[in-house]
Amino acid sequence: MNATPFSSPRDDASEHTAGPRTVRHVGDREAILAAADPVETIDTHTDSATTADDAGSHPAVRRILARHAGRSPEPFHSPDSPESVDGEQFDLADRQALRRVAGLSTELEDVTEVEYRRLRLERVVLAGLWTAGSVEDAENSLHELAALAETAGSVVLDGVLQRRENPDPATFLGSGKAQDLRAVVAAVGADTVVCDGELSPSQRRGLEDVVKVKVIDRTALILDIFAQHAKSKEGKAQVELAQLDYLLPRLRGWGESMSRQAGGRVAGGAGIGSRGPGETKIELDRRRIRTRMAKLRRDIAHMKTARVTKRDARRRNSVPSVAIAGYTNAGKSSLLNRLTNAGVLVEDALFATLDPTVRRAVTPDGREFTLTDTVGFVRQLPHQLVEAFRSTLEEVADADLVLHVVDGSHPDPEGQLAAVREVLADVGAEKVTELVVVNKVDAAHPDVVRRLLRSQPGAIAVSARTGEGIEELVAALTDRLPRPRVEVDVVVPYTRGDLVNRAHTDGEVLDEEHTPEGTLLRARVGAALAAELAACAVPSAG
Repeated sequence: MNATPFSSPRDDASEHTAGPRTVRHVGDREAILAAADPVETIDTHTDSATTADDAGSHPAVRRILARHAGRSPEPFHSPDSPESVDGEQFDLADRQALRRVAGLSTELEDVTEVEYRRLRLERVVLAGLWTAGSVEDAENSLHELAALAETAGSVVLDGVLQRRENPDPATFLGSGKAQDLRAVVAAVGADTVVCDGELSPSQRRGLEDVVKVKVIDRTALILDIFAQHAKSKEGKAQVELAQLDYLLPRLRGWGESMSRQAGGRVAGGAGIGSRGPGETKIELDRRRIRTRMAKLRRDIAHMKTARVTKRDARRRNSVPSVAIAGYTNAGKSSLLNRLTNAGVLVEDALFATLDPTVRRAVTPDGREFTLTDTVGFVRQLPHQLVEAFRSTLEEVADADLVLHVVDGSHPDPEGQLAAVREVLADVGAEKVTELVVVNKVDAAHPDVVRRLLRSQPGAIAVSARTGEGIEELVAALTDRLPRPRVEVDVVVPYTRGDLVNRAHTDGEVLDEEHTPEGTLLRARVGAALAAELAACAVPSAG
């Protein structure tokens, strides 16, 4: 097993030896910058176009761009085998056990096939709207939408891209492009249309009337992924609250069924005396949703109390906190595993992990701190999720240092940085000290890495998969952690060895000497520990 850069407090209790470890400093900032020509000029759009070439782009996105450019799109080939998955982790294997499989018929000839609990993938067509920016921005947005759709459990077949200044108020795309979309849906046999944007209720109904299949927007897609991946009680409550907030203005009925006045025991099972005058069925459903949302908000506020209590305990003990934040699928969980051997789920998918993970670690000079892996961010992150996960995102705002992880192999890493910083500003974390970590340098273009290191002061280039640059990251993190400010010079009696131990774990010991009266300690500690040391100090014989 490879040694991790940070050891846990339990590891320090047992003596162990490890063989020499050699780390190749290919992520060293100075080495990378020195390799570049000082007068070299790098075009910011060239890298995006190079990264998203035909060999690496999604086939459905290639067909969309070809159709938008007036070229004949390449023929569609139905997938005949599921993609391979990494099943080494237990959580990942459990998640993949219920993953849908492409090409599996739901008309089972053998009843034993039911034991696999796998259904046919939804067949999805994308609908993109290019309102601003360059064609590379539109292409990156379509690639991200395709990845979101596949993460939710679907196979992306084809799509359309519309260029217009503002969305059409009736069908989002416009009547002509909506008819083109209908033809694409019929040609590939799709059963779902995913729009790259948030649709109003009227736009969704209008587009469904044209294409004759189910239509969902980007917000509903992200909420569905969150609902699949949430595991903790708090995470499930937060996702349900966001879903209800999104559903409330979009309640729909069949014919006149939602306009009927409620009767009998339909009012939440309460019956007579529980209805307002002339209350219709849709009004009743809205009231029940609001009641459920109010209960979820109370539950989330109660769960927040436990987390605040733990956070206050860390503050009293002067334990620094480091939060790992960044774009989804940038490698935050992989970095946490590399630094602390946490063993959290790692998957090449968007929003693979939602629940925050906190691990205690120790710096090379012996100071303890906590590392927190937070939920990933994305462009146009639904405001319902930001509000529902605000209590979780406050972990970033209360941290002493933020490791801002960016995917160096992504076509638009600068866009990732801007999107994450926008969300951090919404939760009040814009003033927290930030250390940019350019991850996946083993797969990134060297010019992109050099560009990011130049534009982001103090950034570190690493690879969580191979371990490149991790030692430099550990040194930078150790240097940026807040140090205790109160310097003490006391003699601690031998009966209070617990205080000496706390000085080692929570502070910075400058000098230590054993005298007949006790332990002569000179250290920098927090204010609370300094007061305890002063209270029990004994006079020095000297």
